[in-house]
Amino acid sequence: MSPASPRRYAVVGTGHRSEMYIRALLTSHADVGSLVAWCDTNPVRMHYYDELAAELAPGTALPASYSADQFEQMLDEAKPDALIVTTPDYLHSKYICAGLARGLRVISEKPLTTDGEKARAIADAASTSDGDVTVTFNYRYSPRNTLVKELINSGEIGQVTSVHFEWLLDTGHGADYFRRWHREKDKSGGLLIHKASHHFDLVNWWLADAPRTVTALGALRFYGAENARARGDHHPGVTSRDLAADDPYRIDLAGNDRLRRLYLNAEHVDGYQRDRNVFGEPITIEDTMNVLVGYERGTQLTYSLYAYAPWEGYRVAFNGTRGRIELDVVESPHRAGKDEEIDPSARHEEANNDKDSKPSEARTRGSRLLLQRHWERAREIPIPEGRGGHGGGDARLLDDIFRADGDDPLGHRAGWRAGLRSVAIGICANESMITGQSVPVASLGLPILDPAATRVSA
Repeated sequence: MSPASPRRYAVVGTGHRSEMYIRALLTSHADVGSLVAWCDTNPVRMHYYDELAAELAPGTALPASYSADQFEQMLDEAKPDALIVTTPDYLHSKYICAGLARGLRVISEKPLTTDGEKARAIADAASTSDGDVTVTFNYRYSPRNTLVKELINSGEIGQVTSVHFEWLLDTGHGADYFRRWHREKDKSGGLLIHKASHHFDLVNWWLADAPRTVTALGALRFYGAENARARGDHHPGVTSRDLAADDPYRIDLAGNDRLRRLYLNAEHVDGYQRDRNVFGEPITIEDTMNVLVGYERGTQLTYSLYAYAPWEGYRVAFNGTRGRIELDVVESPHRAGKDEEIDPSARHEEANNDKDSKPSEARTRGSRLLLQRHWERAREIPIPEGRGGHGGGDARLLDDIFRADGDDPLGHRAGWRAGLRSVAIGICANESMITGQSVPVASLGLPILDPAATRVSA
């Protein structure tokens, strides 16, 4: 695609996550794409982006605004070439399928969707459409994760036989999922779909393989009123703003200009409260999860996620027939309390030598990648520095989805099959938590293996 023929983009869902794409199309990527319309259930949120567009691109015509029930009208009138889907997760399939029915290019936030029925609808639509789907798995693009892919592809540790993956969300970022709509499983699919779709996609991509069987355990052990009472904690109220001023789980939407304008000022329209009490009811998702995945080629994955850790980051280790790779990432060494920022996505920065961490701290922000082959000493592999959201992945992702039309040697670009492989693990894990049984991925009836390829494709 050349700058002389920019694509026309429409956005459905103008909450927090849409801003990354909107900013890019108004500034750094305005030469290759234009925003022609956006659609949301709440006009106050669209007005926030009207003001942002006027600030970032003065003199440019504002995108047309449409309500949710005017979505088809938006497609008829604005005539976009591409649709960016950043709605709550359970609505992704509705808009992905509608875009594909018109042959549009669809760019969807992860997860692709939340359950088997919706996943099959997307697969059916994608397999018969002239359009295409890109799932924005930005963690693939992080320099540290890309380097792991290169090491595995190089055969440094031989054939990967097992993977151990531990992800920790701290009491800031982790708690935030229990304030928002994500706390309702029918909307998010739970953290094993909403959050872990990132992580399962990384493993699928690193291994270039597809999941075969899934077994899982999960429970709500920390958040929620019942757990708080059992510990003798007292966090009364419906929203975070009802908590005591010194409660570490209280956040102040009014004190954050962006969140105030996007959510607090919009409450009167649809009643959505961005700051529900994490120790209130109802909460229907888990905060403590463990998953065992068997892959098509025999690799075994053990995965854990918990959402109330004192620090945030992840540890992943690959055992192979010739050695082992270990990646340790500290994204936030500690959570000090309520006075920290309340926009957790803003602090996912790659910094191998974090100037904000004190030398005396036992845990400091940064990444460490170790490679140890059999009969050799471990050696640290330098990680290229990345800046920006999600370990430097966001900026690279934006370049790829808006500019790239050439080679993709490592397969960073994720299509609908990659999206299906990722959510398939979470969907099966949710079923396994209910039944106590291992769940075969084939039972979902999803085309996660490309029939034209030996194993998998994007």
